[in-house]
Amino acid sequence: MSKPEVAIVGIGIHPFGRTPERSGQEQGVYAVRKALKDAGVEWPDVQFAFGGSQAAGAADTMVSKLGLTGLQFINVANGCATGGSALFSAYNTIASGAFDLGIAIGYDKHERGAFRVNTRSSGLGDWYGKQGLALTTQFFGMKINRYMENYGISHNTLAKVSAKAFRNAEHNPNAWRRQPISEEQILESDMLSYPLTKFMFCSPAEGGVALILARADQAHKYTDTPVYLNAAVVRSRRWGSFEVMAPSLALEDGDGPTVDTSKAAFEMAGIEPTDVDVAQLQDTEAGAEIMHMAENGFCDHGEQERIIQQGETEIGGRLPVNTDGGCLANGEPVGASGLRQVYENVLQLRGAAGKRQVPNDPQVAYTHVYGAPGISGVTILSR
Repeated sequence: MSKPEVAIVGIGIHPFGRTPERSGQEQGVYAVRKALKDAGVEWPDVQFAFGGSQAAGAADTMVSKLGLTGLQFINVANGCATGGSALFSAYNTIASGAFDLGIAIGYDKHERGAFRVNTRSSGLGDWYGKQGLALTTQFFGMKINRYMENYGISHNTLAKVSAKAFRNAEHNPNAWRRQPISEEQILESDMLSYPLTKFMFCSPAEGGVALILARADQAHKYTDTPVYLNAAVVRSRRWGSFEVMAPSLALEDGDGPTVDTSKAAFEMAGIEPTDVDVAQLQDTEAGAEIMHMAENGFCDHGEQERIIQQGETEIGGRLPVNTDGGCLANGEPVGASGLRQVYENVLQLRGAAGKRQVPNDPQVAYTHVYGAPGISGVTILSR
C-alpha cells in the first residue's frame, strides 16, 4: 500500500430521496454542517472547497448560508462523476501542498422521471435526442442486453443485484428505498427497457454529501479514526467505448473508461483487486453493477454469473458490493452519488455501519463512479 498523503477526517450526509421542504443547496449545507461537526472544526477553518450539482444551482453560492470566509471555492461539473471529480480535485489540492484542510461537496435535487439529456450541449445536436437515442433507460437496456448475450448473464442474476440493494438499504437510515423486494417481484415488475424492469433502475433523487480532507500527517488533530486516501483517479473514454452520447458504434469494441481508471488507481495505491475488502460500484441499473465488477478488475467478464449466484457480493460474502444499497436503493442525485459511496466506505472502515457492517474488520475499501458521456472516477481508501 502506498504511503497516504491525504486523509478523510469528517463526513456528513443529508438523507437521499425526496425532501420537498428543503432545496438541493440546503441539503448540501446540511451535509457540510454534519461533516464539520464530525471533524470538530468550524467553517472558517476550511481553506478550500470543490463542489458540484447538476440541477440545484452552483455549489459555490452555498457560502451565503455557511459564511463569507473568502475561501477558494471551485465548482465541478462532470455528469454522474461530479462527486468523484470534486474529491479527486480536493485530494490533489492537499497532496500538492497548496492547502492543509479542505472539503468536497456534492448535492442535487432532480425532477421526477428518467434523466433527460441535453444532446445539443453535448455537441450532437437535437436530432440525436429526437430519435430516442439519448434516453438513458434505453441505452442501459441495450448495453446490458448485449453484455448478457456475450457473456451468459441470466435475468435472475439481474434480479439478485436489485434484491441485494434493497435488502442492504433496509439497514441504511439515509437510503430512499428501504423496503426489501423479492427477486420474483423484481422480475415481474413493469418492463421498461428490455431486459431491465422497473425495480432494476435507480431514479433521479435528492441528497447531499460532504467530506472533509486533511493532510495525512495532521489527521489525528481532527479524528481518532482517520481514513486514508491511497488513490484518487478520474479518466475519460477512449475510441470504441460504448457510451450514451456515442452517435455510432465502433466496429471493434474498446474498453470503457473504468478499465483505465481502475488500473491506474490500483497502481497508485500499490495493491491488487484481491486486497479490497468492500466496494461501492456505480449501479445506475442492475446491469451496470455486473459490468463494472469486471471493468474494475474484480473478476473476468462472465464470472459475475457464478459470483452473484453464490452470494459473494453480499455483506457477508467474499467481496461485499454496494453495502448501503447503491444507486438502486438511494436514487441518484448526480452531484452527490460519488461522494455517497465514499461516505459509506468511511463508515465501513471505521466499523460504524451498524447492521450493514462488513465483518472481519475491513481494511481496504474501493469506490467507482461512472457517468455520461464516458467519465469514470475511482478511489481506494484504507484505515
